[in-house]
Amino acid sequence: MTAVSLLDCARNAHENKAAETAVQIIHGDVREKLADLADETFHCCVTSPPYWGMRDYGYDGQIGAEARIQDYIEHLVAVFREVRRVLRNDGTLWLNIGNTYTSGGRTWRQSDVKNAGRAMSYRPDTPEGLKPKDLIGVAWMLAMALQLDGWYLRSDIIWHKPNCQPESVKDRVTVAHEYLFMLSKSESYYFDQDAIKEPTADGKTRKNKRSIWSINTEPCKEAHFAVFPRALVQPCLLSGSPRDGLVLDPFFGSGTVGVVAVETGRRCVGIELKADYIEIARQRLRNAIPPLMPDLAATAPRNATSRERYTTPSLGL
Repeated sequence: MTAVSLLDCARNAHENKAAETAVQIIHGDVREKLADLADETFHCCVTSPPYWGMRDYGYDGQIGAEARIQDYIEHLVAVFREVRRVLRNDGTLWLNIGNTYTSGGRTWRQSDVKNAGRAMSYRPDTPEGLKPKDLIGVAWMLAMALQLDGWYLRSDIIWHKPNCQPESVKDRVTVAHEYLFMLSKSESYYFDQDAIKEPTADGKTRKNKRSIWSINTEPCKEAHFAVFPRALVQPCLLSGSPRDGLVLDPFFGSGTVGVVAVETGRRCVGIELKADYIEIARQRLRNAIPPLMPDLAATAPRNATSRERYTTPSLGL
């Protein structure tokens, strides 16, 4: 074996070990497992919970399969109340959620070639007070409920999907966006604006990041469906946590938040109910590449809202 290949093997082993130690996956129901985590542990939380009535994960009592939209909102408010407890006082929550339409009385949905995950053995009834074909507005229902529960609602970011999935509807426009809500635990919180600034049109300087993010959906060969795009997660981690900060994803899914945490020099704890998804996440994490050396720009003093030196308590799990 040549010296170069030995170095490659050593580097690959180091990267795999770094990814394994940087990310911890907890298998179980988030409503139970969050209770095991200590208060004020995480710098930020980045997550995308199951959407209401959109996918059947095959578990009794699963979040997203509630018969009533009110129960879905209440369950998520309770989950994120626990998230608020385990966030540091200067922590933020970045919540991706999409809207949905009433089912119009349909009781099931078949899969299609482009999205096998669309198959569902159930469809919830039209919520009380709404009509067939109504846009439910569940994203804003959840955001407002979280605000009433004590969160500071700071930004509504539009995730514009240039490669959105086509729709066959003839009486409305095709949906090409979802929401990414930024919420904070306290009035003052850590936010590194400089880390995510955008170039100006002339390229001579930089400006604050805007609230419309055009990011393609991202396929996942292991999962055979589109996943949380890394480009959507990265600005959340860069602005919401310091280097070596600790990030939480209570709906870990296929592990995108963990992958981006490794790639940006953060650490992550993910909670996931579905064992198949945990295996997909582990495969993806084995391929995640951590930074080769500290990012001096990231560790230099910034005009971040909080400038304190961070220490992360042990999880004790």
